[in-house]
Amino acid sequence: MSKIISNTSNLQVLYEDNHIIIVNKRPGDIVQGDKTGDTPLSEIVKAYIAKKYNKPGAVYLGVVHRLDRPTSGIVVFARTSKALPRLNALFANKDAKKTYWTVVKNPPPKKQDTLTHWLKRNTKQNKSYAYTNEVPDSKKAVLEYKLLKKLDNYYLLEIDLHTGRHHQIRSQLSSIGCIIKGDLKYGADRSNKDGSIHLHARKLSFIHPVKKEQLSIIAPLPIDPVWNDCS
Repeated sequence: MSKIISNTSNLQVLYEDNHIIIVNKRPGDIVQGDKTGDTPLSEIVKAYIAKKYNKPGAVYLGVVHRLDRPTSGIVVFARTSKALPRLNALFANKDAKKTYWTVVKNPPPKKQDTLTHWLKRNTKQNKSYAYTNEVPDSKKAVLEYKLLKKLDNYYLLEIDLHTGRHHQIRSQLSSIGCIIKGDLKYGADRSNKDGSIHLHARKLSFIHPVKKEQLSIIAPLPIDPVWNDCS
């Protein structure tokens, strides 16, 4: 996995105001600090705010949600303590509509469908297993997928999440034979050179927690030959 470059010039800001900032996470970035010691995206965003607004002291930034390290796309941060609990509630209550794009090796069984599984997380493996029936310690997971495009060697799917479980898209798609490009953990036969997987948080729609205006954000795709074919 490539290291994060702690440089605010690499930050792609999709939306910002006094209350929230939304960025396009690169594959390989971690949203919050972890045991690797790599510079997290949250610190890069803080540095960006401090520099842009010439803030001499500590910058407030609240982490609202996360994306898996190898994925890319939309990440929302709160810039004020007023916005953070409202954003947390918005995500917890499923009032934010999340749409993902993903590139898979095999065609889905149907051009569009709703998948319902019960996911059981194995913390030692950092992996979730999908079951068609409820099992002990499992959580219900629901998503809708739609085939958007057939590529030369892959298929582009659009995913609408109804629940937000650990590795939900990766696990559920793998269970129907639609393994995400580069996702070794869930059955891909080879990794991507940069350690990424082809899963991208493409669109997010929600009501602004303070301004009460509708926001609809779209994150540009990463630049690589396969993603380039998807646009």
